[in-house]
Amino acid sequence: MRRYLDPKNDIPFKRIFGEHPDLLISFLNALMPFKENQYIKSIEYLPAEHVPDNPAKKNSIVDVRCKDNYGRQFIVEMQMYWNASFTNRFFFNASKAYIKQLDRNENYNLLQPVYALAIINKTFDHKTTKHYHHYKMVNIEESKEVIEGFELVMIELPKFTPESLIEKKMAVLWLRFLKEIEDEKYIEPAPELIENEYIRQAIELCEEGRFTDAELYAYEKYWDIIRTENAVRDSDRLEGREEGREIGRKEGRLEGRKEGLAEGMEKGIEKGIEKGMEKGMEKGLREGKIEVAKKMLKRNCRTEDVVGDTGLSIEEVNELRKQINQ
Repeated sequence: MRRYLDPKNDIPFKRIFGEHPDLLISFLNALMPFKENQYIKSIEYLPAEHVPDNPAKKNSIVDVRCKDNYGRQFIVEMQMYWNASFTNRFFFNASKAYIKQLDRNENYNLLQPVYALAIINKTFDHKTTKHYHHYKMVNIEESKEVIEGFELVMIELPKFTPESLIEKKMAVLWLRFLKEIEDEKYIEPAPELIENEYIRQAIELCEEGRFTDAELYAYEKYWDIIRTENAVRDSDRLEGREEGREIGRKEGRLEGRKEGLAEGMEKGIEKGIEKGMEKGMEKGLREGKIEVAKKMLKRNCRTEDVVGDTGLSIEEVNELRKQINQ
């Protein structure tokens, strides 16, 4: 048995899908909701910075971008945990990829479709057991009327079981690969994974011995970042619960000695958790914006570009520029 690196990590994920177009083509053809005549035959990689990530969460996201033989663009992401802002960020990135296809004075008929695929290593939709979520722009009164050219797919990896997609063999194999090949232990991959040439190649690319010491260091560093981000989120939730209990006590006293206290505690904990998570996300997002702004200013980017990419005000950007120039 050999030790393999977890393909969900930034280093092996980009090695597999960012350097081997045949594997990325197989992966996309298996998991995207294509019709029979829409399958990808060839791809061209696009720069990773083509669509900027949310600065506050950039360390939890692994992505690869490409354009296929039809001109369609694909954004592929491996998201290590879920938060309330992920859907907005995911939609924003795909939208920006669509918009950036045109230069000034070019016609709209040059626009090509954009597809975004996110594999999420957490459960986010607890209302259903389905792991596959496909979104398109449709007429809500006539669902058969679809505006083509923009589609999102999100897959909840923890919910996936081989029986979930039994009719799509390659989709099953690729999701099993992401779910079953893990680090921290020596394993013997399942025979049905090894028997497929694409999956076998991907597994071989995950072998620990194929990575340099520097790459292995970066691999471990990535997990450290993920653990830190998870710890911050857990801390925010804990803070929210404590704040919720205090709100509950106050609301309980106002609503009555007995019944009011129980109801107030329940409402308070719920509000407190929401408030704690919201405060944590807002704080992290602002700090991320400031860090991105500083980096852009050090590269002598224009104030309006910094404002546009970070959402900071002109006054805030000018103040940061003064600090950097001191």
